[in-house]
Amino acid sequence: MNSAKQSYRALCDREPSIPVFSKAWWLDAAAGPENWNVAVVQRDGEIVASLPYVIKKTLGITLLTQPSLTQTLGPWLRPSASSYTKQLSRQKELMQALIAQLPRYSHYVQQWHYSQTNWLPFYWKGFSQTTRYTFVIDDLSDPEKVCAAFSHAKRKDIKKAEGHIRVEFDLCAEQFYDNHRYTLAQQGSKISYSYMLFKKLYDAAYLHDAGRTIAGYDAEGNLHAALFVVWDASSAYDLISTIDPRYRSSGASSLLIREMIRFVASRTARFDFEGSMTEEIARSFKQFNAQQKPYSVVSRTPSRIYATAKFLRSMLA
Repeated sequence: MNSAKQSYRALCDREPSIPVFSKAWWLDAAAGPENWNVAVVQRDGEIVASLPYVIKKTLGITLLTQPSLTQTLGPWLRPSASSYTKQLSRQKELMQALIAQLPRYSHYVQQWHYSQTNWLPFYWKGFSQTTRYTFVIDDLSDPEKVCAAFSHAKRKDIKKAEGHIRVEFDLCAEQFYDNHRYTLAQQGSKISYSYMLFKKLYDAAYLHDAGRTIAGYDAEGNLHAALFVVWDASSAYDLISTIDPRYRSSGASSLLIREMIRFVASRTARFDFEGSMTEEIARSFKQFNAQQKPYSVVSRTPSRIYATAKFLRSMLA
């Protein structure tokens, strides 16, 4: 293992501002310890900037990207209290130092955490950006106040569900995965991730006290909905939601959101619904009084062969 990666592992163990998806233990579980690396910038023996990335190679093509079930990846810069002007200069210096350390690649693409708003230093180095959106409840310090701010429709759903839905934490990985696969099949869709990957993330999150499942059952034992939520010191993330279409109107999913918010409120500051560009899903998230936040998808394709293949795929889609 290279010294930069060793130093980054140690940093992840002690630095609370690094998002859960950028933690070394998460990347080990999501990609495998041999399939990711990290660029770091050090000052006076301390890491002040990092950029972890997953390496995928196929047919002579090298991709720098992020693993499945990993909402965000991208640069982390040590928080600074300097003036705004100095911060911009510092961001340029550190980001371009990170870019210079990236290995040769055919295509780079990562979704950045919404807290990282300045991608301009990457633009100056030939990268492109697309804006996407997530929805976040910014302050969980008073969870009852948070839940009281839900829309009338969501509060009505929760009240209905309270009368007939039993809430239980810690649905095992196999049951969660099987239920998600089943509920997607009922809607004509296939699950996009393997059980092996999910089990690794589930086990790692529980081991690091950074994730938990929650499920809602009726009196006959039917599983109406379940969530897998992970968190770091700054935010919880609704990573996977599964809803049985037969029971969509039961209100179970809204009840589970409320109960999970109550649970994570003592562990973190925010609740991130993980976003969606789908209109119906975005509308549902807004009904929890979540605020829309933009985040960047940053990419660069120096390989003409890969760029051409991407273009042809887009034409055939």
